[in-house]
Amino acid sequence: MISLGEAIIDRLGPIGGDPACDQPLIDCYGGAPANVACALSRLGVQVSFVGSLGNDYFGKNFKQLMIKKGINVSGLQQDNCRPTRIVLVRRDAAGERSFGGFEGDEGLGFADQALLKEKLVKDWPLVVGQAKWLIIGSIPLASEISSEAFFWCIENSCKSGIKIALDLNWRPTFWRKGESKEFEPLPAEKQKIYTILKHTSLIKLAKEEAELFFDSTNPSQISSTLSHHPSVIVTDGSKPVSWILNKHHGESNAILPDNVIDTTGAGDAFTAGLIYKLLPVDLDKIDIKLAQEIIQFSIACGAYVCQGVGAIESQPYPDDVEKLLSRTRGGII
Repeated sequence: MISLGEAIIDRLGPIGGDPACDQPLIDCYGGAPANVACALSRLGVQVSFVGSLGNDYFGKNFKQLMIKKGINVSGLQQDNCRPTRIVLVRRDAAGERSFGGFEGDEGLGFADQALLKEKLVKDWPLVVGQAKWLIIGSIPLASEISSEAFFWCIENSCKSGIKIALDLNWRPTFWRKGESKEFEPLPAEKQKIYTILKHTSLIKLAKEEAELFFDSTNPSQISSTLSHHPSVIVTDGSKPVSWILNKHHGESNAILPDNVIDTTGAGDAFTAGLIYKLLPVDLDKIDIKLAQEIIQFSIACGAYVCQGVGAIESQPYPDDVEKLLSRTRGGII
């Protein structure tokens, strides 16, 4: 399994406060593709991470964290000129988060914006292994340098028979200079993201992303707009998840833990749980019962993360997920 994209630092402000000026602050390792890689590793999957970190305090420590977790970092580049990106994350009283800009730019941008195609081409044989899935987001497309490496990786994965899973993960702040107040994507931004959809076997997106990019929140309708009819999953926070997997469609209730501390990384844990359950099966042979089980497991992975701070250290092991599912079936949660 390969996860490609940004590894960053989530700087969490105090509940109800502003991380740009309020204390206390908590720095957590994050970035959706890095979160997914770490979550899959904790679930026992062999995973490679492809991305770029600064050759700084945060970058060096993040790399060591991935190595400690058993992640293949052959495709992890370290930039001597650009720092690891720090993302300012606001949290409300319910633990819901929003992004408030970045820190650390010294004029050249951030390391995650400069994933080099030339180096990736050289490192690729050490990265790919026996991978069955490549997990991507849309953020590398926001950078001219990284997008070149991004497209190359997608193209070569397709040639190798590796399936592509896209977590759309629309974050306008990453695409624009300064803190963006406008959530809706511009036509040029939409078009860039549309270019990769034809390669996907699976698309996961939030309800608001579905509305913005497809004018629909119905997974079957979204899938039908694309000629290859990929599987589509639409999440909506604590509300039911709607989905279509191998032409089977349904809606699955969310799991609501009693103690929600921080929702950062919940969607990434969901994605990791999804790929974990898909790895041993053929996507084209999934029946309705297995589809329901896959989605419910993924929901439990996302719910578990909400019980801790940050996206990575609160991720579950397989036994944690099964225990949570057992408690849910028993009506305890």
